[in-house]
Amino acid sequence: MTDSPEAIRADIERTRETLGSDVDALADKVTPSKIVERQKNKVHNAVNGLRDRLMGAADDTAHGASDLAHGVADGVHGVAHGATAKAKGNPLAVGLVAFGVGLVVASLIPPTRAERDAAQAAKEKAQPLVDGAKDVAQEIADDLREPAADAAAAVKDRASEAVEHVKEESASASETVRDHAQQAGEHVRDA
Repeated sequence: MTDSPEAIRADIERTRETLGSDVDALADKVTPSKIVERQKNKVHNAVNGLRDRLMGAADDTAHGASDLAHGVADGVHGVAHGATAKAKGNPLAVGLVAFGVGLVVASLIPPTRAERDAAQAAKEKAQPLVDGAKDVAQEIADDLREPAADAAAAVKDRASEAVEHVKEESASASETVRDHAQQAGEHVRDA
């Protein structure tokens, strides 16, 4: 670490600039208006791409506009050609896309008072069903509580039996080892 004060200052300044640009980028990324704009652009691009695939390529329309710039007669022909290409698309798919776009737009519009009132009425009418479902779930839980307790007690009893069995086996094995050790000791003394 033999850096000169000038090198350290330059390094600090580079770090400040980098940090400043990172903070600016982060602020731009989390700004609500920028988020909305990015999402809007994504939806717009997706809709345009889908429309172009269903209705015909956008370059046909661009070609028509270019022809219009070269001459009125050629322009009319190009626009007519673009409209014809678009009309060759699948009308059922176009209708489905329009329906989907309508759903998206409808979800962005705030609900009216009548819609809120209808939703509240539906919620109130559904409340007895929700309460009934809760009661049934509680009954099922109550019905399962006793068998679960019995099963837990059976597992506990079986575990206790297993512990007793292991104790007995280890005591027996311990006695056998002790007997063998005594016999081995006697053999060693006799020899």
